[in-house]
Amino acid sequence: MSRQQLLKQFRNFDDASTSILNMMRKFIDVNTLFIAKNDQNINQIVKVLHHEEQLLEEGEELPFEVTLCKLAVDHQNTLVIPDIRLDERSKYLEVTKRLRGGSFIGVPIHFGDGSNYGTLCGLDLRPQQFTEEHIHMFETMASVLSYVLELDRANRQIQHLSVPIVPVVDGVAVLPLLGDIEETRAQLILETILQESYRLSLSHLVIDVSGTKRLNEQSIQYLVNYAQTLKLLGMTAVLTGIKQDLALSALQSNISFKDIPIHKDLPQALAHIGLTFIKN
Repeated sequence: MSRQQLLKQFRNFDDASTSILNMMRKFIDVNTLFIAKNDQNINQIVKVLHHEEQLLEEGEELPFEVTLCKLAVDHQNTLVIPDIRLDERSKYLEVTKRLRGGSFIGVPIHFGDGSNYGTLCGLDLRPQQFTEEHIHMFETMASVLSYVLELDRANRQIQHLSVPIVPVVDGVAVLPLLGDIEETRAQLILETILQESYRLSLSHLVIDVSGTKRLNEQSIQYLVNYAQTLKLLGMTAVLTGIKQDLALSALQSNISFKDIPIHKDLPQALAHIGLTFIKN
């Protein structure tokens, strides 16, 4: 299967990580396959697949300096250690003492600019020799993960462009939302709101959904969550563009709009804050 064919199967990096580890399991007889990410300070296990013994846990974190993953990153290419007790680079590590030996293979995963994301690794309590075919598979899968990382990054940048916060006057801005508000985008919208509200020192944010064609009760709940979050931070969210029938439906579903100003359109929302349009 080519790299392009593999890429078409994956929706995002998390999906690719799970699929690739399961795929590799079919061809490599190693107890533990895992993907770790690091920021040069902390090494975190983001995905792990065990065959028998559980050697690592998802979410587990260690100082980057004391990990086998750092050895792989420093090596720059695929690092193979048939017995971690005997290799000078690994035999003094705490992880080697904890595991009491074993074998390790690791290859760095890079972003498109060459910076390191983390590693794709195999770990086993049994000393063993990894073949050229094994090494080639690790390198190929690490390359695929690098491409998926870049696709994720590009997609995220595009999504950020679709969440424009427009300053009106000092302390007031408008967020005109277009398109569907599904779970992944809802989280991105919240991140953007928090970042831009802090950057612009906002007191009021008008969230205008009049350009959103398909607004359901779940979308309304996201909007309410945004308003409540801003309130906790000392800011006020004003909602506009919500159709009357949908607002009534949301109320019947026990979605609370308490203390959240809602207005028919943008001029009314701005008037609520104390701003008015003046025609030339």
